[in-house]
Amino acid sequence: MGNAQQQTTDEALRARIDPERVPAHVAIIMDGNGRWAKRHGEMRVVGHTNGVRSVRETLVGATEIGVKYLTLYAFSTENWNRPRAEVDALMDLLVNTLMSELDSLHENGVRLNAIGDLESLPGSCRATLAEAIRQTAHNDRITLTLALSYSARWELVNMVKRIATDVRDGRVDVEAIDDALVSANLTTAGMPDPELLIRTSGEQRISNFLLWQIAYAELWFSPVLWPDFRREHLYQAVLDYQGRERRFGLTSEQVGPA
Repeated sequence: MGNAQQQTTDEALRARIDPERVPAHVAIIMDGNGRWAKRHGEMRVVGHTNGVRSVRETLVGATEIGVKYLTLYAFSTENWNRPRAEVDALMDLLVNTLMSELDSLHENGVRLNAIGDLESLPGSCRATLAEAIRQTAHNDRITLTLALSYSARWELVNMVKRIATDVRDGRVDVEAIDDALVSANLTTAGMPDPELLIRTSGEQRISNFLLWQIAYAELWFSPVLWPDFRREHLYQAVLDYQGRERRFGLTSEQVGPA
């Protein structure tokens, strides 16, 4: 598809989106970089490198339609078990991408955030990430959260430890523990829960991502490998989301009039 034709397709899809019902928070499991590289006869790191364009396209598209929070599953705790060369290349790619994209983040009003076991990242990655977060802290058009060395089970275990410690030390009464307290002790504290979760590459599983937060998220699975994911795919996901009835345990009759 040529650039002009692609732009026309993007604009047509975007025009169909109801701006009043855009999900405030979209989370994405970016899957398929390795398979994309294999399909093109390249090393896996080439797939990761090409995936950067998809991040850029998705971020711009999300910003254009009014999404306020975009969370990307960039690196799981399980990914540390991959070949050392691939992990090192991913860390270098993270640093280089953050440095090269910083001006663009500012221009588009992007506030950068990160969740996960960040202390496990190499020192150069932590320093670059912290600086990028500091420099974009006052941007307020959209918050881009990178889940790095992230595991939902790790997050939940740490939440339990924090609340248990507060109970033990008398800062929290057991009867005061509720959904809100749990949410306040997660890495996503202060953000709304994702309303739409997208996974690329045709896989249909959650892979230990935001298990508490996606309790009522709409799930959208795409066969497209992440390096081929573009704005049109994001728009298709949002349109599908807007066509669903979100009942939150109620009946259709109860939510229909609203």
